[in-house]
Amino acid sequence: MNYEKEFELKDPSYRSSTLTNGLARSGQRALLYATGMDEEDLKKPFVAVIGSFSEMVPGHAHLRELADYVCQGVIEAGGVPRRSETIAICDGLCQGHKGMRYPLASRDLIADSIEMVVEAHHFDAMVLLPGCDKIIPGMLMAAARLDIPAAVVPGGPMLPGNVGGNPLFCSSELREFPGRVEAGIITPDYMKEAEKATLPTVGSCAHLGTANSMCMLSEVLGMALPGAGTAPAVSNKRKRIAKASGRAVMQLLREGITPRKILTREALLNGVAGAMATGSSTNLVLHLMALAHEAGVELNLSDFDRISREVPFVCNLQPSGKYPIVSLDASGGIPAVLKTVEPRLHREVMTVAGKTLGELLDGYTANPDDVLKTLEAPQKPEGGIAVLYGSLAPRGAVVKQSGVRESMAHFTGKARVFDSMEEADAAVSAGTIRKGTVIVIRYEGPKGGPGMREMLSTTALIMGRGMDEDVALVTDGRFSGATHGPCIGHISPEAAAGGPIAFVQDGDEIEIDIHARTLELHVPAEELERRKEGWQPLRKPRLPALAKYAALVSSADTGAILDTASLG
Repeated sequence: MNYEKEFELKDPSYRSSTLTNGLARSGQRALLYATGMDEEDLKKPFVAVIGSFSEMVPGHAHLRELADYVCQGVIEAGGVPRRSETIAICDGLCQGHKGMRYPLASRDLIADSIEMVVEAHHFDAMVLLPGCDKIIPGMLMAAARLDIPAAVVPGGPMLPGNVGGNPLFCSSELREFPGRVEAGIITPDYMKEAEKATLPTVGSCAHLGTANSMCMLSEVLGMALPGAGTAPAVSNKRKRIAKASGRAVMQLLREGITPRKILTREALLNGVAGAMATGSSTNLVLHLMALAHEAGVELNLSDFDRISREVPFVCNLQPSGKYPIVSLDASGGIPAVLKTVEPRLHREVMTVAGKTLGELLDGYTANPDDVLKTLEAPQKPEGGIAVLYGSLAPRGAVVKQSGVRESMAHFTGKARVFDSMEEADAAVSAGTIRKGTVIVIRYEGPKGGPGMREMLSTTALIMGRGMDEDVALVTDGRFSGATHGPCIGHISPEAAAGGPIAFVQDGDEIEIDIHARTLELHVPAEELERRKEGWQPLRKPRLPALAKYAALVSSADTGAILDTASLG
């Protein structure tokens, strides 16, 4: 007698039917009953609600509560939510020490961990709850890789602090306080009190660092509902978005809308445009290219440079401007930003709202103010990020040009070379960096670090001492979204791969021209060839996780992706 029909509990087209349907799945059904499901639950789609809660990270400390709201939405729409967590590393806590080797590497670990749990348990759809820097791109990469219906609910920005009577104070400025103390501008006691007042709530740091850049990008790309990019972490609006996202993912499942139908080349180009308009972190270059790789979409540095010239910087946001992210939310958020630069966007792309971007934007208006400028009278005429090429960076380098003073757009100086961030920090603190210097920090790239650390401690010391019109910094590492000033990162090829930066010596002349998009090392070619003779890359100590990462990671100019093709 055939008993299969009796055990066909749900539509076989659902991925989760592998767990629930068939006579032979008795053990799987028993395990599901053990979690509190009943037979009616087994008939419904299973939705993974994957968070990244951490008591250590303020951008993630509230994500369990947001997940509760997501689950409510999934249940209301007829699904069965099942919660899981992945890791979260706080870039801010990692700044200035060897711990910064790990955040970028964690991006791929997060994507892998989501792949494993979703594929192993055959979920039908998923809602992803990231908060900060590398967790958001890691989750977006997993969504593109797995290509099952998915929505992202970022944790959102914290409220700004109030320091010295400034109610818009952000941690990007606090990072410069050590340099101000060393320079005698403020006292240690003043800094201690500022530390307690700067970050008053949970959420991503209040300025436009990498965390909030990625929060906003998830909305620009169409992977998060309208408002999700800027709603304050502590607002009821954020909770309502979370519940709506649970309902939305069930609608995506019914309509068969998956991430790769959303994350097209046109959507990714919109993402680049959004980054340029907002003045987002240079880390978005790495993350957008890595996401494009997972989505099977072509995206390269030339796209960033072209769009940078076409889409102006329209947002007056810290650290390049005046206001925190919550001010942009009050001025209309990402819908208002996109409405402002709408002529430069692809309107036909799909979103998790079940509408095209154009259909969504038709329902919004932009009301220009001091936070959000216009396309005709922007904050700055070009986008926030510029891509430079030249003899020092044959495969490219990036700079957050929105945060560079015009006086430093063209700068020529003598190299002072360091093989680590710590060495450079010590030199700045000791007062040995002279006016007219180009600080060169190398062996901090994806392979060389390993892990491509952010050089925020160095840039903060420079800015805190008021040296942002005296010196520049170039590195094969990267920068925090909190960085501003003449700081060029992502130099490719990196030193560990034998790029020209490996052969720079103290006293070499380096010329930076942001408007011309050039980065030149003025050393004769024959002299560089002589320096390469007998060269061996510096190899820094690494534990097993970073050793595996260094063995597989590509250069920054391709997004620091893991080259798994070589594994067969």
